[in-house]
Amino acid sequence: MTLELTGTQRVVVTIGVLMGMLLASLDQTIVGTALPRIVAELNGLAAYAWVGTAYLVASATMVPISGRLGDLFGRKLFVIVGMAGFLVASALCGLSQSMLELVLFRGIQGLFGGILMSSVFAVVADLYPPKVRARMQGIFTGTFALAAVIGPTLGGVLTDTLGWRWVFYINLPLGIAALVVIVRGMPAVRTRASRSDIDVLGAITLAATVIPLLTALSLTRDHDWSSPLVLGLLAVTVVALACFIGIERRQRHPIIPFSLFRVQAFTTAIAVGVFSAVGMFGVSLFVPLVYQGELGLSASASGKLVTPMMLGMLVGSVSTGQLISRIERYRLIGTAGVALQAIGMLLLAQVVPTTPETDVVRDIVLVGAGTGFAMPLYQNALMSAVPMSIVGVASSQLQFWRQLGATASIALLGSILGQHLLSAGLGNDSGIGVGGASLAARDGVAAALHEVFLIATAFIVIAFVASLFMENVPLRGHESGREPIATFAD
Repeated sequence: MTLELTGTQRVVVTIGVLMGMLLASLDQTIVGTALPRIVAELNGLAAYAWVGTAYLVASATMVPISGRLGDLFGRKLFVIVGMAGFLVASALCGLSQSMLELVLFRGIQGLFGGILMSSVFAVVADLYPPKVRARMQGIFTGTFALAAVIGPTLGGVLTDTLGWRWVFYINLPLGIAALVVIVRGMPAVRTRASRSDIDVLGAITLAATVIPLLTALSLTRDHDWSSPLVLGLLAVTVVALACFIGIERRQRHPIIPFSLFRVQAFTTAIAVGVFSAVGMFGVSLFVPLVYQGELGLSASASGKLVTPMMLGMLVGSVSTGQLISRIERYRLIGTAGVALQAIGMLLLAQVVPTTPETDVVRDIVLVGAGTGFAMPLYQNALMSAVPMSIVGVASSQLQFWRQLGATASIALLGSILGQHLLSAGLGNDSGIGVGGASLAARDGVAAALHEVFLIATAFIVIAFVASLFMENVPLRGHESGREPIATFAD
């Protein structure tokens, strides 16, 4: 049920939660700009990718676990723990004296970041009645885009003026302010859950499944899919997954209630999330190569030209939040959003070295706007389709599967791109990342990216087909009198 708060209390708590969400989202975009300087100072080129991978793996592992625990013990505790732990880990990252320390502290930061991110969307359900919730979901989703717009620029300014350590220290004043607001303004909800309700074995086996899986997918950047290390990690994943499924079927409060997959809105949202994740993440990863490797632009120019995609996402997400409660067949907004993603990605596949920069900007705006239209819609529909007692685990599952989809698709597309570049004689020394690359090299990059974007389009088309099966869930959840699913025991 919705928390009983005055209008002022609700606004204050919302601002605090939004600040916390901006904190975690910003961290994922601000650090990338500082990485070259970090590597140079700490002499850790070999661990370059693991600074991001450690955070991703830890965060993805913790999201479903903390989402379920939040349902059992109340959201306030986990928002506070996630935010406080994130701040401590940020300070430790800034104090790192070696790449090993930084990777370790980034992993810890990811754990608490996962706790924080799994809680914020569920807090919206606690704070607002369903129809207002739809608009707020758009604003919260737009925070991702805002962080992506300002993060790289802020990271560059901090690195060039105060030093790279401040990309982590900057979290402290914002986070402390948000933490004070949450501690003082957000009411705690008493529950009847006890320690015996915690699914410890489920959490352990889920971690044993997710960590090797994401690590294996990340390793495919510089290892063959058939390498013993990758295959070994995937084998561990399969065994751990079998154990996890067996354990979860016997738990009273499982980390992932399998009965969720019988809810059409849930399975549709997950399917769309998995296959459309390549839209946002694929563009973020490969469009800079379009600008630099195909069109011959500088790195700084390409960075600025990626910004329109995030602005499109920001506009799309806020617009969707407003439209959902006003349009009866609102599910079609999500279908239209996925269609825009597919069109933008297909147009990117047609880019050649002579394509005007404005055409590429148009294409990525379509992808960004489509992502913005789709993300909050499916988040809100999913949360409206399940009882309030499990809204945390349901919303965290959507984040979890999106992360898995993004990681898997990027690993696959990156592997395909690398194979094409190598077959074309374009390795690390070919100069494809600089404006002075030869026309032959730029043609080779264009051919490789053509196939990458076509495959990405195919993924998004699958998401489009899945979106057609979305039911028009009324914008209400447990309050509607909808019968809870029998196997959701609480």
